[in-house]
Parts: sequence; structure tokens; C-alpha cells
Amino acid sequence: MNKKDEVFNFYPGPATLPQEVIQKAQKEFADYDNIGFSICETSHRGNAFQSVLQNTKDNIRELLEVPDNYSILFLQGGASLQFAMTPMNLAVDDKPALYADTGSWTTKAIKEAKKICNTKVVYSGEEHNYQQIGNFSEWENLTSDASYLYVCSNNTIAGTQFHYFPELEGVPLVADMSSDIMSRQLDISKFGLIFAGAQKNLGPAGVTVVIIRNDLAERVKDEVPTMLKYSTHIDKDSAFNTPPVFPVYMVGLVTEWIKDQGGLQAVEEINNTKAANLYDRIDATDFYRGTAAEADRSKMNVTFRLPSEDLEKQFLKEAEENNLIGLKGHRSVGGVRASIYNAMPLSGVSALIDFMSEFEDKNS
Repeated sequence: MNKKDEVFNFYPGPATLPQEVIQKAQKEFADYDNIGFSICETSHRGNAFQSVLQNTKDNIRELLEVPDNYSILFLQGGASLQFAMTPMNLAVDDKPALYADTGSWTTKAIKEAKKICNTKVVYSGEEHNYQQIGNFSEWENLTSDASYLYVCSNNTIAGTQFHYFPELEGVPLVADMSSDIMSRQLDISKFGLIFAGAQKNLGPAGVTVVIIRNDLAERVKDEVPTMLKYSTHIDKDSAFNTPPVFPVYMVGLVTEWIKDQGGLQAVEEINNTKAANLYDRIDATDFYRGTAAEADRSKMNVTFRLPSEDLEKQFLKEAEENNLIGLKGHRSVGGVRASIYNAMPLSGVSALIDFMSEFEDKNS
């Protein structure tokens, strides 16, 4: 069983943060960098925050190897605002926006896009309860005469993930990466636009990181409100209005932590180990049953069921008693969900696996 003084947080978001980051933020909270007051109190145009902003952008550019012709922005409104900003800025008249519906978040994005532009769904996982993504060759309505192709790289609810991405020649790929950004290496040049709410792998809730190819920002029509134009925030270096100062600072600390781990290659290796160990335990017997198609299993959100709902309730209750918290599956699907983002240590996954084995021994 887990040590009583050690808590492992499996919540899907806001999610666990690295302890080193929490401790550094705590140490610096009242007096940042010897300026005599908190980073929360400093002007967003002052030297202290401008240094934080630049350092955070530099870290993201270095870790993800973001090309020079892309801008990195720090916006507000969460990923949900991006559901509207994407078609507002990127949709081109007479060219449809293509969407792959792989779960709740793409369903919401499609709903917003349909209010703004001609929208076509090229794939729907609804008939499979969003438990699989399937083969891109089976998608429909794919056309090279499109404004963009939109995907969500990781489905936190059903526990599926894109392990490779579709390519449609001449069509920018847009990806909502809120739940798996910075968890693996990427070729950013394959994407036109990436956005991610910070509250899973990057920091606390309150800031959305946007990475956009600069030429795409020039598509926006004049009638789009100023605040909703990517070009506005590119021109003003994410300071057209007051940015979310503290969340940006925290993203900076998290990216420093990722660098200290050895960068994305090292982080990806650890994430692969965590996911493989947990799925191996799920697959070891029939007592636990993974819900996502094996080829599409997420390495961030591991979803599974037990033989009965009563056993699931008991499992969740006893897990919490052993300081394994946040394991309840999303209310729309039930079951168990272990969110094992970057900051979840291997020891946390090991503690969960040990608990799963002991629970099965007592209840099988």
C-alpha cells in the first residue's frame, strides 16, 4: 500500500505539478528575484515580467524546436476560446474547415466552428463511443481545397491519443494539444496551429499557449474583433491586454523543470514507461479492462473498468484512503481514469499498480 504521508494526484486537470516547481514558486512568491514584492504584483510591462515572458517563450521554442516562422503566444479564455478563434482567424471563404470528431472537446469545437464557417466532419468516433480513432485512410470528405484540418491530439475522457498525425498536402493542421503538449517530441513544422490550456502538462489554469505559423495569422478578416485576432497578440507580444502573469511565470518554471529532466526525449521515455507499466497491469488479467482501442491508447489518460460498478465504487474509495486521489472516470463514461501527465512520478504509477494488485487479490 501507499505510504500514508505521500499523496499521488491523478486528477485530469487542473492536474499535478512537479514538486520542485511548487516549492520554487512558494519560495519566490512573496519576493520574486529580490525585487521586494511578488511576481503577481509587478507590472506586465516591467522588466521582471518581461524577462519571465521571454524566458518562457525561449524555453518552449527550445524544447519543441519551434521554427523561427512561428509565434508563441500566451492567451486567456482556455482552449474553449480557441474553438472560436481558430475558424475566425483561419477559415477562408469557399474552403471548408475539416474536423475529426474524436471526443467531447472536438464535438464542442465543431459546434463553434459551424457558427462561423463552412465545416465538414471527416471522422466521427461517436459510433464507437469515442474509444478508437481508426485509420486516416477511412476518413471521409478529405480535400486539399480546405482551410485547415482540425484534430485534438489526446482525448482525456475516453483515453485515446493520436500516435501519429494526418497529413493533407497544402492544408494546415490544427491541433488542440491541451492534454499532451510537452509530453513527447513533435515536428512543429507539420502543424499550422497548436494550442493548449496549461492546466495539465504546462502549469496552472489561466493561460493558453498558442503556437502559430505567422503567415496563417494574416488570413484574418478585418471584421474580426481586435482581441480575437492572433495577429493582434503577435504584434503586441502577448501584451495587448494584461496577460495572466502568474500562470505564465509558472509555465516558465515547468519548462525549466522539463529541461532539468533532460528535455522532451527524456520526458517522453519516462511517460512511455509509466503508460506501458500501467497498461501491462490492466492487461495482466480479466479483472481490469481497458476501454480504449489498444492501437489508440493514451499515454496521458489511462481509462479502465472493473467487473462491476459496485467494485469500481469500492476501488475508488479504497484508493483515496491510500492517498491515490482523482481516479474517478469522467461522469459521462464512468469507470476509472488515471491521468499520468509529466509531473506524475514513476513512483506514483507504481503505487497505483501495487494497489490494483492488492485490490484484485481481495476481490476476485
